[in-house]
Amino acid sequence: MAHSAVYPDLKGRSVLITGGASGIGAEIVAHFCAQGACVGFVDLDDTAAEALITNIRGAGHAAPVFEPCDLRDIDALRAAIGRLREQIGPIRVLVNNAANDERHAIDDVTPEYWDDRQAVNLRHQFFATQAVWHDMRDTGGGAIVNMGSVSWLIGQGGMPAYSAAKAAVAGLTRSLARDLGEHGIRVNSVLPGWIMTERQVTKWLTPEGEADLMRNQCLKRKLYPADIARVVLFFASEASSACTNQNYIADGGWV
Repeated sequence: MAHSAVYPDLKGRSVLITGGASGIGAEIVAHFCAQGACVGFVDLDDTAAEALITNIRGAGHAAPVFEPCDLRDIDALRAAIGRLREQIGPIRVLVNNAANDERHAIDDVTPEYWDDRQAVNLRHQFFATQAVWHDMRDTGGGAIVNMGSVSWLIGQGGMPAYSAAKAAVAGLTRSLARDLGEHGIRVNSVLPGWIMTERQVTKWLTPEGEADLMRNQCLKRKLYPADIARVVLFFASEASSACTNQNYIADGGWV
């Protein structure tokens, strides 16, 4: 976090992050905690969440508040947000990060699997927004950052349900920005490229894949979760007070 800017307006601000226990989400949680924000996050993975909290405490920052939650269950999501609100206050920043880019072949997709992928990667973004936007309106405004992906822009194969959901995030972002702008609520999305999380490196990074990535990216280096967390901080802070209704690509110049 040595290269992160400091945003004074984020200190003490209540921030909710979905899918915050590992990968990009964990880095976002850690970066907001380093800013002095009051952070709450939800995730399915209790073990990873507790390890993250321990690491953040060890770095000398106030620990985030964790609520276990399966985001496919909207009632459970609403209840978890309610419990977090009681502990960190009205939500001023929402980062809709949770997703899962599970690969799937066309002939293997059933209607049930398709619906599940939309629930995992798209649906909760709307309902988390629905659950917190009144907090933002009543406290003078806020910021929502939806996590998209460049997968649909580059025409990546092997996961059509995921790519369809992530393409829809762009439309959801623009629609919500229009509806919520009059209340001082900014809505943007960030579209990461191939980010070297532990999961990506373990499951899919190969020498051939890395060589192809270096050919396609303008920047000839691998990207890491901190690269995305810093972009999210910017769109959450008042430094981006004129920015809304945007889908911002952070992929090292791949697209």
